[in-house]
Amino acid sequence: MTDKLGQLLEEVTDEASFLRFVLALKDDYEADRAEAARLPPAPYSPGPLGWENGTIVSFLEAGADWAEATSQQAPHKNPWHRCASILFAGKSYE
Repeated sequence: MTDKLGQLLEEVTDEASFLRFVLALKDDYEADRAEAARLPPAPYSPGPLGWENGTIVSFLEAGADWAEATSQQAPHKNPWHRCASILFAGKSYE
C-alpha cells in the first residue's frame, strides 16, 4: 500500500486528487493496524507499514512539525500537494 500511497501523493494537484490521497492514507493506516494486530511489532517500532504515529494527536503533531521544518525549502507551488505532503509526513515523522 505504501508504494501506491507515494504514487498518489505525487499525483495530488487538486481537490479530487487530494481526497483520493486522503482516503488511501486512511486505508494504509487501517491496513497497518490490522497487520499489527495479527503480528505485533516490537515495542517502540513502527507499524508494519511504517506508521510511527498511531494517535490523531501524534499524527497531527508530526505533520505540523514536519511542515515547520520544511517551510523554508523550495517554494510550495501547489497548496493541495503541500497539504497532502504534510499529512503524509504525519505517518512517520518524529
